[in-house]
Amino acid sequence: MSSSDSIPVDQRPDSIRVDLRLIADMVEPGSRMLDIGCGEGALLAYLARYKNVDGRGIELSMAGVNNCVRNGLSVIQGDADTDLKDYPAAAFDWVVLSQTLQATHRPRDVLEQLVRISHRAVVSFPNFAHWSIRSQLVLRGCMPVTGTLPFHWYDTPNIHHCTIKDFVQTCRDADIEIEQAIPLNGDGNPLSFSGTGRFASMFAQQGLFVLRKKR
Repeated sequence: MSSSDSIPVDQRPDSIRVDLRLIADMVEPGSRMLDIGCGEGALLAYLARYKNVDGRGIELSMAGVNNCVRNGLSVIQGDADTDLKDYPAAAFDWVVLSQTLQATHRPRDVLEQLVRISHRAVVSFPNFAHWSIRSQLVLRGCMPVTGTLPFHWYDTPNIHHCTIKDFVQTCRDADIEIEQAIPLNGDGNPLSFSGTGRFASMFAQQGLFVLRKKR
């Protein structure tokens, strides 16, 4: 469930994943932020260094927590499925759930908690409706293995595979407003089109969404 790589000591603006830089660009300086599934804290460290963000993290892996703490980051061991309910409403300006939603047991409940405890939530996940996945299912009849879904069916940490269309419908059902939708390629770069339509469903390997509670 980790979302980040190790923190380089001489961290530069181009030293974190492309999709994490997109998220970092959205977050205003001085914001209060919670990174859920923060891994070893690359995004938290980046935002603390370059934007003076008051960042907190939750990570399931004890090894990830230990690495974050060694690097001076405020991270605790926790589980998105069970621990978000303990945070008060609007406790953060931003919460981030990067490449973790599909590994939660109750993804809709998690989404509802994200928009409850923050003004804006950023969620990203691999799109299970990408054309390469569809073609593997049709031509091979096996569960797909791709760059963004690199696991076999028997060793995957992913519990709920999700498509962009599924995600949009879930947000509608839960009264969650999608403020921004960014289709991404496998490297985390934005595609030339935006939104959640047919092109995004077919050609985006990942989806990145900014959410908020519907007013």
